[in-house]
Parts: sequence; structure tokens; C-alpha cells
Amino acid sequence: MVMDLHGKLASMGLELPAAPKPVAAYVPAVRHDNVIYISGQLPLLAGKLLATGPVPSAVTVEQAQVAARQCVLNALAIVDQMIDGDWSRFGQVIRLGAFVCCETGFTAQHLVANGASELLGELFGKAGHHARAAVGVIALPLGASIEVELAVAVTT
Repeated sequence: MVMDLHGKLASMGLELPAAPKPVAAYVPAVRHDNVIYISGQLPLLAGKLLATGPVPSAVTVEQAQVAARQCVLNALAIVDQMIDGDWSRFGQVIRLGAFVCCETGFTAQHLVANGASELLGELFGKAGHHARAAVGVIALPLGASIEVELAVAVTT
């Protein structure tokens, strides 16, 4: 699949940020064979979290969806770095994991995760369709409302 990801993002009014640095003792991603496993990404934009606190009491589902999109952009920035900006090497998004900080009884984690999944579909079409888990948790690093991890297939 040959694509100009940066051009596609620009046409949507989006851009890849600089690849985020880890906030603890881990690496941003690991490549094994033709799969890049991207560590969980928070909704950081220009060094600030877009959403903090539990859904839906502190953050609406819609706000959390926007934050999930930012998590994806941060993850794709790491992929971009690992493939030296050559998106002709991109093959498929394999899996997305979404962790939603939420109130007890909240059961719409899947709707929050849709913010991430839908962006991948918009960007990559069929190659953006993926397996997924959407999980509710009591807390996330730095008080974030959402964290997203990805696994992406690439070629050499």
C-alpha cells in the first residue's frame, strides 16, 4: 500500500506530532519480524493531556473520543519514526487496545475506542480495520482519561 499519510492527514486538518517520549521505564515501540508493537499512548498534545479524569463524570464520551484520536496520532508518529517516514512500508493495523478511565457502572468503553478506530479507518481504509479490546480501568498514568496501544504490520 503506497500512501502519503502526511498529505492525507493535512487534508483532514491533522498532522503527526513529534514522536512522544516515554513517561516511564519502557521503549516507545518494539519491532518483531514485520510487526511494530507501539506502547500505550496517552492523549498528549504539545506536552499537555487533552483529557483527564474518568469518563463520563470528568470527561464526556465525545471528549474522550477526541482524546483517543490524539493517542492514535501519537502512536502513528512512532511508526513514522520507525519506518523512516516511508509509508509504502505500511501493511495493516492489526490490533488496537483502548483503556478508558471510567466511573463504576460505565459500559460504553467501546464508544470511546471508536474515536481511535474510526480515525484509522479514515486514514487507511480496509488496512485500518483491526481487532480491538476496549477496557474500563480505575486510573491511567498522569490521570489520563484514555490510553491506546497499537500493533501494526510493516514490510522491510
